[in-house]
Amino acid sequence: MNTFAVQTEQFHKLHIPGQPLILMNVWDAGSALTVEQAGATAIATGSWAVAHAHGYEDSEQLAWELVLANVQRICRVTRTPVTIDIESGYGADPEIIARHILQVISYGAVGINLEDRLPDRQGMYSITEQSERLRAARYAGNLHDGQLFINARTDLFFQHPTDSHSIQHVDQALERAHAYAEAGANGLFVPGLSDLSLIEALCKQSPLPINVMVNHEVDLNALAQCGVSRISYGPAPYLQALQTLNVMAQQVYNWSPAK
Repeated sequence: MNTFAVQTEQFHKLHIPGQPLILMNVWDAGSALTVEQAGATAIATGSWAVAHAHGYEDSEQLAWELVLANVQRICRVTRTPVTIDIESGYGADPEIIARHILQVISYGAVGINLEDRLPDRQGMYSITEQSERLRAARYAGNLHDGQLFINARTDLFFQHPTDSHSIQHVDQALERAHAYAEAGANGLFVPGLSDLSLIEALCKQSPLPINVMVNHEVDLNALAQCGVSRISYGPAPYLQALQTLNVMAQQVYNWSPAK
């Protein structure tokens, strides 16, 4: 088996309900290598951190060529499976999605995040539209030996205030989960959802493994007991790294020679 096939198989097997894959999201080759050396079984980028590390805002403001260059550098230094956040795919047309995924695979990634949020943050693709985009992603992901892991992100819970989340929103997420699974997705990413009872309800009924996004203060055991299969840290590691750098810099720049 080639490297892509071996790593895709390995990555798929890491998604176990109740024994979730933990992804400390990275933004460049250095952070990827650091996380891998700490014991990570897989590497995942987060688009917000990648964009900000390059001096850009999120929402596909970072040029696609820079995204690919970053993928190449990360995959060059790590031996673990790598999954890349490509936001909304850098194009509405399914043919563009397929072309971009083939490029990501060619640089060594075995997984992607593909979200249903419109790049301008104003609303979401319809279920039909996003399903077509996922079918194109699945087609491209099947052109190699092995199966690209497509993590279908839904921004449904980001569309509503956290304290308003309800079982009705879970039902809407499940509607998308079933459609996305039929279109070829391998996982459902639900950033913005933090209520444990709603997470558990979603995990019990979803046809796809559930991925949640957290910060460093989360109770991992509680999420595991809910049946979560994947836990992402999003921009939290990048923000923590910047905070540490800021503290160090302040200590240095507040120094003055002893008299």
